[in-house]
Amino acid sequence: MNTWNLVDPELRPALSNSSPLTLTQDALVTLRQQRQQAALENVQAFRDIGLTVEEQVVSCAEHPPVRVCVISPAAPAAPRMGILHIHGGGHLFGSPEQSLSLTSVTALQHDCVIVSVDYRLAPETVFPGSLEDCYAALVWMQEQAATLGIHPEHIGLMGDSTGAGLAASLALLARDRAGPQLAFQNLMFPMLDDRTVTETDPNPVTGEFMWTREYNHFGWHALLGREPGAEDISPYAAPARATDLHGLPPTWLGVGTLNLFVDENMRFARQLMRAGVAVEMAIWPGEYHGFSSDPEARVAKQAREQRQAWIARFRPNQG
Repeated sequence: MNTWNLVDPELRPALSNSSPLTLTQDALVTLRQQRQQAALENVQAFRDIGLTVEEQVVSCAEHPPVRVCVISPAAPAAPRMGILHIHGGGHLFGSPEQSLSLTSVTALQHDCVIVSVDYRLAPETVFPGSLEDCYAALVWMQEQAATLGIHPEHIGLMGDSTGAGLAASLALLARDRAGPQLAFQNLMFPMLDDRTVTETDPNPVTGEFMWTREYNHFGWHALLGREPGAEDISPYAAPARATDLHGLPPTWLGVGTLNLFVDENMRFARQLMRAGVAVEMAIWPGEYHGFSSDPEARVAKQAREQRQAWIARFRPNQG
């Protein structure tokens, strides 16, 4: 179904100028290198606006080292809120440096410390590699809270797309391992359910733009190392499969009506609410996957402001 007429008019110019992805192993390598080089060249610009951006390596027994970037205001302060940020990219690409446009604004606006995880990517690393990387970073973050200047009772999760899906998985894993207590999870259009790939009656108005059903199949197959949709897929890989959502932290979700993930996001929000989790959800009409990164569109600015306003309530000085 052609859904161009449903797209918010403010977002049509950016959509018209977008280029389709070529998802092959060779293309992935080139795309990763190009994006990362461009991001590295811009890191100093974020330091120039009053941030520290420091690379750390998390070492732990029986797990490969995990690289993280610690982003925080340069000025000293009392223990700050901490956010573990998990970047998006379909499990296939992305990095902490490529997400600085989000994490820098968040660190400055909330005077908080952000630990952004450079988790291992698929298809080179399949489940549960990336999730275990994120868990290792979360444990390190809690253990090093005093050194990092983080209030240990004010640590939350933040992610977009794949990163939001990993954040939801991480919240489940931390709960079930009796790991670090989480104050919140902030999830922008999370990638939660491999079964969206195999549904027999797909939503006819979703998935035409930016992140399509074909891309989604590629991403899930890369993560799982096999075809998505099987009955034995772990809920830690696809958190929408979890049957017990009790005890999870307060959750914010945001998604557009044209986003491939809108149905799975709404189902997940409903299940969270039925489990007694405090949930706030924003659904924006006429918005496709990734729309919130548009620098000019009014609705994109409003979406960014809305997610940040929700995070603000978890700062230590907010009680």
